[in-house]
This record gives sequence, C-alpha cells and structure tokens, in this order.
Amino acid sequence: MKMRLGDEGGHVGNQRWVRRVSRKDRSCSNVLVNMIRASCVLALCCFSCSLGTDIHPGIKLSGVSRLQRDFKSDDERHGLDTSELSKRSAGLNEQTCADLAGVESTLQNNTHSFTFKVRTMGSLSLAWVGDRSGVLLVLTTFQVPLFMMRFGQSNLYRSEDYGKTFKDVTHLINHTFIQTEFGIAISPDHSGKVMLTGDVSEIGGFKLFRSRDFGMTFVPTDLPFEPVIQMLYNPADCNMLLTFSITRDLWLSEDFGATWRKIHESVCLVRWGQNNSIYFTINHNGSCNERGTLGLLKTTDYGRSFKTIATRVYSFVLGGRFVFASIMTGTGTERMIHVSVDGGEVWNMAQLPTVNHEQFYSILTANQDMIFMHVDDPEDSGVGTIYVSDDRGTVFSKSLERHLYTTTGSETDFTVITSLRGVYMTSILTEDGAVETVITYDQGARWQTLHRPENSNCDTETSTNRPNRCRLHIHASYSTTMKMNVPMLPLSQPSAVGLILAHGSVGDAESALSPDVYVSEDGGYSWMLALRGPHHYAILDSGGLLVAVEQTNSPVNQIKFSTDEGQCWHTYNFTSDPLHFSGMDSEPGSRSMNVSLWGYRNDFSKWIVITIDFRKILTRDCAEGDFVQWLSHSADPSGSNDGCVLGYKEAFLRLRKDSVCWKGRNYAVTKDLSPCTCTEDDYHCDFGYYRPENSSECVEQEEMKGRPLEFCLNGTTEELQTSGYRKIPGDQCEGGFQPERKETDLRRRCTSNALHPNSLTDNSTTNTAVIVMVVMAILMTSAVTGVWLVKKYVCGGRFLVHRYSVMREHVEADKIEGVDDVDPHYMETGKAQYNEDSDQDLLE
Repeated sequence: MKMRLGDEGGHVGNQRWVRRVSRKDRSCSNVLVNMIRASCVLALCCFSCSLGTDIHPGIKLSGVSRLQRDFKSDDERHGLDTSELSKRSAGLNEQTCADLAGVESTLQNNTHSFTFKVRTMGSLSLAWVGDRSGVLLVLTTFQVPLFMMRFGQSNLYRSEDYGKTFKDVTHLINHTFIQTEFGIAISPDHSGKVMLTGDVSEIGGFKLFRSRDFGMTFVPTDLPFEPVIQMLYNPADCNMLLTFSITRDLWLSEDFGATWRKIHESVCLVRWGQNNSIYFTINHNGSCNERGTLGLLKTTDYGRSFKTIATRVYSFVLGGRFVFASIMTGTGTERMIHVSVDGGEVWNMAQLPTVNHEQFYSILTANQDMIFMHVDDPEDSGVGTIYVSDDRGTVFSKSLERHLYTTTGSETDFTVITSLRGVYMTSILTEDGAVETVITYDQGARWQTLHRPENSNCDTETSTNRPNRCRLHIHASYSTTMKMNVPMLPLSQPSAVGLILAHGSVGDAESALSPDVYVSEDGGYSWMLALRGPHHYAILDSGGLLVAVEQTNSPVNQIKFSTDEGQCWHTYNFTSDPLHFSGMDSEPGSRSMNVSLWGYRNDFSKWIVITIDFRKILTRDCAEGDFVQWLSHSADPSGSNDGCVLGYKEAFLRLRKDSVCWKGRNYAVTKDLSPCTCTEDDYHCDFGYYRPENSSECVEQEEMKGRPLEFCLNGTTEELQTSGYRKIPGDQCEGGFQPERKETDLRRRCTSNALHPNSLTDNSTTNTAVIVMVVMAILMTSAVTGVWLVKKYVCGGRFLVHRYSVMREHVEADKIEGVDDVDPHYMETGKAQYNEDSDQDLLE
C-alpha cells in the first residue's frame, strides 16, 4: 500500500479487482496528427481507447526451459505416468527439463475463446464478483466526443465459469451508456453486490443499476445528483455508500443506493474509516485547490452530526489504525505530519523533518504495527529518506537514505513482498547516479543489495573492473516511468510462501532495453533467471502453477507454464490464429487454475478472450508426502538463531519441486512458530540514531549530537534517554538483549496547531495581492512554455534520468539507439491495489 498525502479524489480501494484494457496511439506525433484529423472528420473514436493495454516492442526470446534438479524416478507417486516424460529439452543452465507429453491435447480440450462485439478502439473493463463464484463481468465502452455532445455505447457481458463462456446481458441495464470513469463497482465483502453508474444526461440525469445476485439481475434507480467519483462502499457494511457530486456535495445511501441524502457541502476528499466513521476535508471558500486551508471533519453517525478534528490541513490519509494529516505550521509554506491513533481525537506531531511546498511526504505502507514514511530531500534531487515509526506512529527514525522517489515522475520502486513477513524492496540512488535495488527482511531495520543470481553473468568489464556492480536490479515503477519495456511489476501472493516474480537486469547493457524475468523462492534472498525477455506473468494454484506470455509487438499464440516455481517452463500453443496480446487476467487470490488472455486479431476489429483451464494437467490432488518443511529466513541451519526474524522462527510446509499436483482452492498455508531470544537484530535504531551501511550498530546522527532528544507527545514535552535501540513494532522476541530506554515527561506543555481553527498568519492576508500577481505571472509563463514542455516530456523526453547501475552506462556509452524512444505502452503496474495519496503537488 503506497499512500500519498493529498490526492483530491475519493478513496476507491474496493475496486482493486477491476482491470481496464484498451489500445492507444504509439507516439506523440501520432497523437498530434489524430488531433488535427479529429477537427475535420469523426475519427475521434481512436481516442476513446485511453485506458488499458497496448502491445510492447518486440523482444527476442531465447531458452524458456530450465531445471536445477530432475524429476524423481517415482514419477507415478508424483502424479505423472512414465509415458508422459517422453521428451527432454535444454534449460537456461544447459541442464534438462522433463517435458510433459500429452499436455497439448489436454489443454486444447480445455481452451475456450470468445469474441466481444466492441471494436478494439473502445475500452474494456473486467471485474470478478464474489469469491470462488466463477462470475466475471466485462463492460465494453465505445465513446466518441462530438463537438459539444458525446456519443457512447456500452455492452455488458457475464460469465459464470471463470471466463470460459460469456453471455451478453446488456438488456439488464436497458442498453444504458456506462462511463468508463465509473466502470463496475464491486462490493469488497464478496456478497455479490454490483453497481453500475449509467449516464442518461441526454434525458436529464444519471441512473444506478444495482445487483445483489452477482449480476444476474439489476434494479435501476434515478440519482438526484451528478456523481464525479465511483460509489464508495463501506467495507464494514456494503449497504452503506458514499459519493460526491459535481457541485462537491457529499451524498450518502444507507440502503445500497435505493435512496440518497446530502450530508455536507464543499467536500474535497472523502474516505471511509474504521467503525463506520467517515472522514472528509472541506473548504468553505469553494475551492479545493487552496490546500493548507482545509478543515478535516469526522462523522460517526452517518452524517447526522460532525466534528472538526483538524484545521490548516494540506491533505490526509488513513492507514491501518492511524490517521495522518499534513498540517500547515503557520510559518510560510512549511508543513508537518500529525498522527492520531484514536480516530483524530488526540493528535501528535510526528518526529519528522519539516517540509515546504517544494517537498512532500509519502506514506509508503502502514499496517497495525508501524509506518514507512518517505520524506523528500530539499531541492529537486529525486531522492529522500525512509523513516520507520514506533508502534504509536509518532517517533520515527532513519531507515534508508537516498531512497529513489522522483519529484517529477512521482514514482518509487517501494514494493511490499506479501509472500514473506517483514520483506520490502525498493531502489536507491548511489552517489555516482546509479540506481540499485535494496531489500529488507526485518521491516526496515537493515537494508542490503540483492546478490547476483548464480545462473546469470555480468559482462567482462563489470566483473573485472567493478565486481561490486555485478548485482541484480529489479525493475519496478521507476523503470516504467523511464519508458523501459517492463510490462509487469514484482508479483507475490500470501498463499505462495516465499515466491516472487519480477523483471530484472544484471549489469548487462542489452538488458537495459530488455529486462528478463527472475524468480525467488525464498522471499528475495536468492534469485534465478527464469525467462529471457519481458513477459506478463501470473501465479495460480497458490504458487503450484506459474504462467507467462512473452511481451512482443508480433502476434502470439504461445503461453508458458511451470509447475516447479519457475525452474522448468513448458509451452502450449493456445490458438492456430495468433493474436495481438493485450493482457492476462485470473481470479484474485491466486487460487484459480483458469487464466484469460485478451487481445485482437490482425484486422483489429474485435476484442477476443481466450481462457485456458490448467486443472486437467494436474492429474491428482496433493497429498501429505508432496510437502516438505522449509524454515524461512534460514541461512545456517546449524545456528541456534537461524531463521530468527522479528522475534520468532517460521517453519512452513511447502510443495516439493518435483510434485506435480493440485493444491486446490481450500489450500491453507501451514506453519509452525517458535520464539527467539532478543538480539540487536530485533531493534530499529531509535530516534536520533541510525545504522551506517554494512553495520549492525546504531550510532547517533551527527545533527543530533549534543542536543537533548525531546519530542512532543500527548501535549507534553518528553525527553528520551536511549542507548540507540527501539524494539521493532510487532517483534515477539523474549529475554536476551534488552537495551535501556526511558521517556521522561518534562511537564512542559507543547501544543499542535492542528486542532485550532485559526487561519494562517496575518501576513498571509496582507500578501494576497502579491501572491495573486505572482500566480498570474506563473500562469502566463506556463502558457508560453507549454508547447516546449509537451515536446520534451510527452513526446519521448525523460523526467529525471538516473543510470541503471553499470548497464545504463553501457547503453549510453555504446549509444544504443531507441533508449529514450522505447514506449512502455500498457504497464500492468498493479496500482489499483494501492491507495494513491500524496501531499506532493501533482498536476492534474
């Protein structure tokens, strides 16, 4: 969860299982040409495909099979007949992989194709309804702006068999046009509630189409307002809905959209909180652009009464049990983060550096235990510092410096690894401008660079002159911003213990243009090269099956799959008529055995979905003998503290690599926990301390030496007496290393201006005229430079460019053409799973 403080939109976190697909123009010149043509003819339809998936530049693939160990001789016990092991093929290590004979015919009998009526120039939205229901809704939209009017057409399709077959059910919504911006709103409680927002403005208004039975029937309801955001479900009660109108009025429904009532005006941002509470910001001046003057309100009785819990608000975010607000300090443009753990009743000033209007805060992730906070460095450096909090979210300490987070691209590689506790990955910018991937296994206490995979090589210059640069770099959001061919971000799932799939490069100049796919089976400690070139990939059957499709400009007809966590890959030709591949989708949760491939044929006429059911190739269910015990975070099994991370050991039962069997939908991760004795590894560095690189000792920060460690907590000044260590929130170690730490109340009152309804300082009023003149000058300058900015930043230019370690240096030195021109096209970034909020000033 990456949360940026200040996105002025509604919280749409319940829509993370909706995916959109479309085609776009390939270059800036095409965009300009099409704009000119649009003024003369009705060819504007080529712009109605602004959401979704495109085709990437072609990358040649070599070697898709790989093995580190052969299948065991007792093939029948592991679900394969001896006749099925009829052919061997070379892997990436020049070893051999067992080819699964008979798979082609089995999969052909379980491959299904469907063609949608909408042309590829339209957009297509997919949404899974419920859990294990097999219901998939697809909404196709074709929209053309025509002078002062807009023409649009929508079609709704429904599948009950995981996308194998579809039925056109457009009549259920009376053939009403559904705007792409609203799409399909699915309730997060898997109850089968579905909501579509229909645009009937030509006859005066908007309609809701509501379903309680997984989209089998819909009930139309007239809306008394024009919505501007999708309906927001209350996660605790999905009959409760929120939205606000084009006039910034906040509306609430307590009966699943049947009736609505206006509960407040001048609303800028709204979010559901815990215990059915609602948080929102307002500006009585009617402009939500005047950030820093907003009021933060809360209601716990569905809008019947309100309480102002903060003023001078620049932005706010909810995360875990914490409420965060970025508050103007009253001195110029400076802001401070305030944190509350009781829903905004009591606020504490977070012990973080103050930022100004040129900087920003960003909450990278927050859970019930702690917070990862990025604080931007001064000036336009593109880097900042990650701080980690205590269990109150108030006292922060340095975790990682030179964290890459561009101010212009607004992207960070920070990734939560969900397949193993305490693991996070991100990128730093070294002193010489190289981008390197670092990883932490203990919630930010220590970070280290990734090791080079054993089955990958660095070039001669790297290995001879700078061996330390021969490391694995994982490509994430920053790479997509730099227009690299990275079709998917790192992927992990809680049910697939230790498994990570990601695009990466190892000091290879060629790989700067064509990253390969790497797999880790132990939560990021070790990696192996799995597939050459960029791919779309997915995890099925809780990690028992991996599937991948090559990213290429050419039509494709082949999917690759692995039953041993990416060591061996087999191929299947899913069609005799190749299609232009646009995307891949499977039921959320990674427990399904069905995967759907989306694309179109050479005539570009219709969207096509091909669904493959892999269930039949796994001929038996997994049994007890198919699993082995695996100790996570283990490096030296003979050591008494081996595997001790965050205070305890975790031993899992994991599927054997050579067991080709079906885990099933009811598979549950099995693990044994055992406590550990406390060591220095169980502690973050305390407030005012940090760990130097390659050191486990916490030392005092230079800027804090000789100064008392004081901070404001619960309205009084606290003095911290510490030896430099603070226990990691959630750590469960016992005994052992117990450093002294004491917080003393100095009996001095300290107040935050978060709760006082003051305006900004008097000077802010007297300087209004000057500010207006400056703003007007800036706007005029912006108009003059607009064309230059479009040419530089839209038509292929870079934002803030750093080098990808040595490999980027080779690209520039060898003058490889096309580095700046590689179009990322459709980037399956997974951002819909994030709460996109930031107090960074973003241009809308």
